Amino acid sequence: MSTVFRSIGRRRGVQAAAAGAVVLGLLLWWLLPLGEEPPGGTITLSTGTRRGVYQEYGERLRTAFAKNMPGLTVRLLTSDGSQENVERVATGKADFAITAADAVETYELEHGPGADTLRGVARLYDDYMHLVVPRNSPVRSLADLRGKRVVVGPPESGVRLIAERLLRVSGIDPDRDIVPLADGIDTGPSRLRRGEADALFWSGGLPTDGLTQLAKKFAYRFVPIEGDVVARLHAQGGATRYYRATNMPESAYPTIQQGATVPTIAVSNILITRADMDERLTEWVTRTVIDSRDRIGAHVHSAQLVDLRTAIYTDPLVLHEGARRYYRSVKP
Repeated sequence: MSTVFRSIGRRRGVQAAAAGAVVLGLLLWWLLPLGEEPPGGTITLSTGTRRGVYQEYGERLRTAFAKNMPGLTVRLLTSDGSQENVERVATGKADFAITAADAVETYELEHGPGADTLRGVARLYDDYMHLVVPRNSPVRSLADLRGKRVVVGPPESGVRLIAERLLRVSGIDPDRDIVPLADGIDTGPSRLRRGEADALFWSGGLPTDGLTQLAKKFAYRFVPIEGDVVARLHAQGGATRYYRATNMPESAYPTIQQGATVPTIAVSNILITRADMDERLTEWVTRTVIDSRDRIGAHVHSAQLVDLRTAIYTDPLVLHEGARRYYRSVKP
């Protein structure tokens, strides 16, 4: 090859590389909001108990935030669950948190400190109520729990909130008619397996790792929570309006359900923050939650249900302005 052709080849290669760099730069500019640098700093995200979906989802979100916002440090706080998460955000102990809609409404109705500052970021996925008993248990309904040792969740958890409401509408006083055990999904399954508990309530996304692992070493089954319970809950008014009758799909815990669905109730989860949270940061957080759905969903099944079309419905909270700005930017 002559010197002239080699020179032309090199020049064309340089031109192609330069053109590629321009295209990449334009693509990055298009993907980043207004061509801005990602926000940095430190935020705190309150999740839940270990072996629960909140905790696993929070860990995956932190990884996604690190990818999209390298200058942002995310501190994860484990917690009892929904009730504690709401209080933490409202009082400034956490910046963001995952919580169930009924816990938010309850906190607002009780006029908790800072309740008026709470804002929604995204509706995430639904929690399903699980009532777990040993396979040979005589318990067949909620009413059969009378006199039993029942894991009802930690005091500030979302499961405790729902479990006590379910017991009351079934004619059971949760303080007098059962022996309440304040374990979460991290320790409750072990107590059930060791015979220290007769039943376990858990409210979480499907499937929850704590129950998936329990199925590998202990024979248990789910007690159905029939649809008429929801009507009785709704009759109480207030936060109970967020409960809906549904069926746990047979694919949730296949070795336990053996092809059968389980009647139960569900409540939606939302990512929350405060009104004073930086708008640009909240916009980026919202964007990352939506854009990371498939990556996180490959590990946390519940995350697959995060949907741009429903994420804006954060009732009972209005959207944070930063989240609203993101949803407007992607509106068709």
